[in-house]
Amino acid sequence: MARNKSLDPAVQQMIGKAQTMGIKTVWDRYQEMVPQCGFGETGLCCRHCLQGPCRIDPFGDEPKTGICGATADTMAARGLDRAIAAGTAAHAGHARHVAHTMIKMATGQAPAYSVKAPEKLRQVARRIGIPVDERDDNAIALDVARAAIADFHEKDTPVLWAATVVPPERVKVLSGLGIVPRGIDTEISDIMHRTLYGVDADPVNLLLAGLRCGLADLAGCYMGTDLSDILFGIPQPVATRANMGVLKADAVNIALHGHNPVLSDVIVAVSSEMEKDAKKAGASGINLVGVCCTGNEVMMRHGIPACTHSVSQETALLTGAVDAMVVDYQCIMPSVSQIADCMGSKVITTMENAKIPGAQHVGFKEEKAEETAREIIGIAIRNFTRRSGKPVDIPNITTRVVAGFSVEAIVGALSKVNPADPLQPVVDNVVSGNIRGVCLFAGCNNVKVPQDNNFVVMARKLLKENVLVIATGCGAGALMRHGLMDPANVESLCGEGIKAVLTAIGEANNLGGPLPPVLHMGSCVDNSRAVALAVAVAQKLGVDTSKLPVVASAAEAISEKAVSIGTYAVAAGLPTHVGVNVPVLGAPLVAKILTETVKDLTGGYFIVDLDPESAADKLLKAIDERRAGLGL
Repeated sequence: MARNKSLDPAVQQMIGKAQTMGIKTVWDRYQEMVPQCGFGETGLCCRHCLQGPCRIDPFGDEPKTGICGATADTMAARGLDRAIAAGTAAHAGHARHVAHTMIKMATGQAPAYSVKAPEKLRQVARRIGIPVDERDDNAIALDVARAAIADFHEKDTPVLWAATVVPPERVKVLSGLGIVPRGIDTEISDIMHRTLYGVDADPVNLLLAGLRCGLADLAGCYMGTDLSDILFGIPQPVATRANMGVLKADAVNIALHGHNPVLSDVIVAVSSEMEKDAKKAGASGINLVGVCCTGNEVMMRHGIPACTHSVSQETALLTGAVDAMVVDYQCIMPSVSQIADCMGSKVITTMENAKIPGAQHVGFKEEKAEETAREIIGIAIRNFTRRSGKPVDIPNITTRVVAGFSVEAIVGALSKVNPADPLQPVVDNVVSGNIRGVCLFAGCNNVKVPQDNNFVVMARKLLKENVLVIATGCGAGALMRHGLMDPANVESLCGEGIKAVLTAIGEANNLGGPLPPVLHMGSCVDNSRAVALAVAVAQKLGVDTSKLPVVASAAEAISEKAVSIGTYAVAAGLPTHVGVNVPVLGAPLVAKILTETVKDLTGGYFIVDLDPESAADKLLKAIDERRAGLGL
């Protein structure tokens, strides 16, 4: 049965269609794996050397160590560290790509790009100590990009995009623990070294290294956000729509999927000039839609509607209406090429490090960005001519979304309430209790959870309890598809305090109504925006981030990127919920450190709870503890 796989009726409709057609989706492949290895789920297996795989029985008498003598805690800590390193490598790779693009732009090698946010370029430059007076944009951008590249390598000074983005009090805490990153790549390499056979076997030492690598991930995320804003523009609130009803039967539908705006932003720019080619082929025009975080990037900057997210990416292709799914990297299921082949669609890979068997590869270089974008759109148009006239199956389901709440946009909106001191209204409403606290929802969907269920249940409960909810990544996608980013739903979703705040800000900005219940802050790397907002409020209050009534939740986490994000949230001092089993629960010491002991070190800690109602209660309790600590 297709029941209970997703809260999204559009996804449910496509799952039923796939079953009728005999096409396997991620849900079918998951069922084929059940029951899954209990040793692996609890972190008690290791195949890092060729003597294994080893497993430890958490219940029986033997074995109690791996062949090399590694204990359950060593095994689990090593596995967690490797996940943190992989997530850090992904976000850092994204940031490095944008930095190299900026270098090519500044040196005249990539004419498709320019500085779209000169004010942010100068703000970032000043923060990292680069002079800006009487210098042109390209000269400053070149120095900023070179400083970014330098942050990847070990040097005498700490990673700039870590040490300069948190309050001095937090730097002092992190320095005291020895976990300020020395270089982004350095920390990734260190994790791979220390988790090699026969190196670090001390679980505590391993976890401290994991925290340091998590802070390197913060640097990669923050860098990716900064540089993308400079090159592609600072997001501002934009009204658009989400879910599969944004596809158009009579248009050339191009789905932009992955995590990086370097190509997708150019495709958006070029698509308007190729409308005539699409119409000549018999289409009504070109219809761009987003999938996952590339979708978030083009949504918040250009209003491109979101088709679907994360675990349901295959279902977009099952409509038969997607002429090309253009992918860059990260979170792309290899199965999309197989389903595209069944449905007469094209999957086009574009990055050298992310090829998929069965997909068409169109290599991307920034120097020829516009030429590549035209080639890709041309492939989609030709595919439209092949499917033209054939039936499609597009669920007639969409929701209204107001997206694009960068920190700059939020401060700009608040300045209409208090021009002299924009953050004061936030402080006043936290003190009064209108804002009980803030929760960031981040991360993915996981096939083990009915899609979107944890996000929606938790967000609804927190909103009723006057918690300000912000969201990024596919967590934002989950909430937007269920109406939680539609201002019209504030009345039904929000408690009186949060309703008053959202309404007051909306009216002050002449919106004719409130801001949406949940504020969309961007893609996975844009969790850095949530950190920046927390830091700004902390500095306004004169306290460390660990004292704020701010919490985070990866309610349906799947990717190693979610692990590294959660790690830096804990390092920043935030109580951080994970809504699926984390593979450390079979290691008592490691589990205790992550959920209890680390609180005494950084102020943050993990909450692992698979029940969304219970998890929301625990986050509310954490918020209230923080409020009490501030005397509120």
